[in-house]
Amino acid sequence: MTSPLALGLMLSLTSSLALAQTDPTQTESRRWLAGDHHVHSRFSARYTPDPATPEAPPVPQLGGDGDHTIVQNAEAARRFGLSWMVSTDHGGPMHAQLNADQAYPELVQARARVPELVLFYGMEFDTPGAEHSSLIIPPSSHEREDLLHIESRYGRRQPWPADPARDTEAFMLEALRDIATMDPRPVMVTNHPSRSAPGLRHYGQVHPRQLRDWSEITPRVVIGMEGAPGHQADGLFADGRSDPQGSRGIYRLFPTMGGYDQMTARLGGVWDSLLAEGRRWWITATSDSHTNISEGGDDFWPGEYAKTYVMARSDGADILDGLRQGRIFVTTGDLISELDMTAAAGGRTASVGGELADAGEDVLVTIRVRDPQPVNAAGRTPSVNHIDLIVGEVTGPASDRDADANPTARVERRFTSTDWTVEGETLTITHRLPKSSKARYIRVRGTNGAETEPQIDTPGEDPWSDLWFYGNPIFLTGSAVS
Repeated sequence: MTSPLALGLMLSLTSSLALAQTDPTQTESRRWLAGDHHVHSRFSARYTPDPATPEAPPVPQLGGDGDHTIVQNAEAARRFGLSWMVSTDHGGPMHAQLNADQAYPELVQARARVPELVLFYGMEFDTPGAEHSSLIIPPSSHEREDLLHIESRYGRRQPWPADPARDTEAFMLEALRDIATMDPRPVMVTNHPSRSAPGLRHYGQVHPRQLRDWSEITPRVVIGMEGAPGHQADGLFADGRSDPQGSRGIYRLFPTMGGYDQMTARLGGVWDSLLAEGRRWWITATSDSHTNISEGGDDFWPGEYAKTYVMARSDGADILDGLRQGRIFVTTGDLISELDMTAAAGGRTASVGGELADAGEDVLVTIRVRDPQPVNAAGRTPSVNHIDLIVGEVTGPASDRDADANPTARVERRFTSTDWTVEGETLTITHRLPKSSKARYIRVRGTNGAETEPQIDTPGEDPWSDLWFYGNPIFLTGSAVS
């Protein structure tokens, strides 16, 4: 009789190869595909040592830190309009084998039950010397073995007894060097980078120097960070009333700003500092779904509130390529559903995540956003109040590895309804950026509110009333094409 694990692995081989080998280029063009790379299931176990045998490894309690099956998560993702999702359970003592033996077969079942969803295998990696990262394993016939290798060898909480040598910044770099040799190569995104930060510009378990180290060791593995973390329902009770003890993102020490991590939200801050070095460092948005607000939890379902849009075909390899290349924008509350920004000079064009040689010429920037009319998951129809075009100079490597400021970053222009044209749900803006010999980048953000900068979120704040979207940058190289 075939065991459940063997059956799961046989199903996996078929589904993974299909995901890896599908080439839809002949029949499908790239489009904006909404997704979520940070979703927990019942395999995010809780580990409680037995007082009678404290020397023995604690027994994992399924459902301890995540209530739903992977199938339920996939069905919710489909219900809330997602095209792709990553299942990311976090670890504990000897969790790697549980992940491989139990979570993986259920992920394969979810692929069969929700075939229209591109479902990636992954985990919330217990990052050595830091906090957490979303680890996304590319679809292949050996994806199960790939994750088993990474978690068992490098997971910070994997050993029993605990091994302090696994919780160092140096060990994380060792892990990344190994991961970078894998074929196909995984993708990693830094989760809730400032959740442990005690104040504005005072960082906790994740420092700007670490982001620099990771991006240099593996520029196409560690691609960026959660701009908008999950747990955005923490400030609400299940009936929608304000919970004065709750905070968006469960950022208990220093709050989010407009629902976004301070590393993203602060104009001229950490993100702009990294972009000023020319780093291709992208932002995402996730649910970090454990337990839904309707069930008394702190979370929205995948896609219910936050979405990461990738310009890609509905193919695992192309979605990962879009993540690596920065063809990404993020939004909360379905404020927008499309964002196309192009920069043009001298007959050359570039879009989000790309670069444009523009020396000696004005740059025509065109921004198109889709402001959807259907109600969002809260039954509301938010409208864009204003859109900011942000410009910063690319000045080269910072002398301080913990640098967290770019004083050149500024709002080039703020656009309101008097500045854009409307055709159906599409808002279109054009702006001529004066020529410059300096290397620069441009990025865009927008909100449904009137505040000119994202404000510190207050306890019990309604996340549906304070919505923002952010686009990843276009780099203007300041040099002509040879």
